[in-house]
Amino acid sequence: MLHGTLVEGGGRGMVVVAGATAVPHRYYAPFAAWMAAEHGVDVLCFDYRGVGASRVDTLRGFRAGYRDWASDLACAVDWAADRGPTVVVGHSFGGHAFGMTPAHARTQGMYTYGSGSGWHGWMTRAEGAKVWALWNLVLPPLVAWHGYLPFSRLGMGEDLPRGVYADWRRWCRHPNYFFDDPEAEFVDEFARVEVPVVGVNSLDDDWASPRSAEALLRHYPKAERVVVDPAEVGLRGIGHIAYFRPTHRVLWEGAGRFVRDRLEAVAA
Repeated sequence: MLHGTLVEGGGRGMVVVAGATAVPHRYYAPFAAWMAAEHGVDVLCFDYRGVGASRVDTLRGFRAGYRDWASDLACAVDWAADRGPTVVVGHSFGGHAFGMTPAHARTQGMYTYGSGSGWHGWMTRAEGAKVWALWNLVLPPLVAWHGYLPFSRLGMGEDLPRGVYADWRRWCRHPNYFFDDPEAEFVDEFARVEVPVVGVNSLDDDWASPRSAEALLRHYPKAERVVVDPAEVGLRGIGHIAYFRPTHRVLWEGAGRFVRDRLEAVAA
């Protein structure tokens, strides 16, 4: 069963926040409250199965992969779309999941932050070396011992089901992520996305650089890329996670305009 939080803002429309891997839905609460107050929409934040508020008693033996998480987003979109016109705001994996199922057809579009190919070759040399070591030296024995990915012990976020770890590791071996995986049967769905998609990536995002964003977003037919220089918007840094911190609220304005414009297009 999935668990989440609905922030009511007046019912002008629905926003579903599709979060990043290993990031609990409570992290997006300030953004949800701002979006509801500023734009009069109801905002649904939720946790994918196995993590956060949707965590089970033990992840050892719990079966869930990224395809299942994409289905979780589809369920959240269906729930929201039954209540009003719906826009998705994504973060990292959320920007991947949007195109993995036909649920995108029930939305008015997606605005996503930090979504890109996870291949280490798109990263800086230092970050790429660290990530390569994680996938090939550090994480395999930890997962084998625990039966899941104990990310919390590394201070890297929520613990993850073994299937999510396996998908993530497999796809990060490829420059074009799952688009280079012949077993990723869902990739043809991306070409069917008819709604607008905007992807925002910061110059200092070590895990989803603008180059990695291009490797992903070019598969969305109506995608627009936005590259942010932290200094130009008055921020010391953004990285991969800080897009949704209250101190980085300046980055939310684009999502707010996108949601407003997409909902007004429906009402016209």
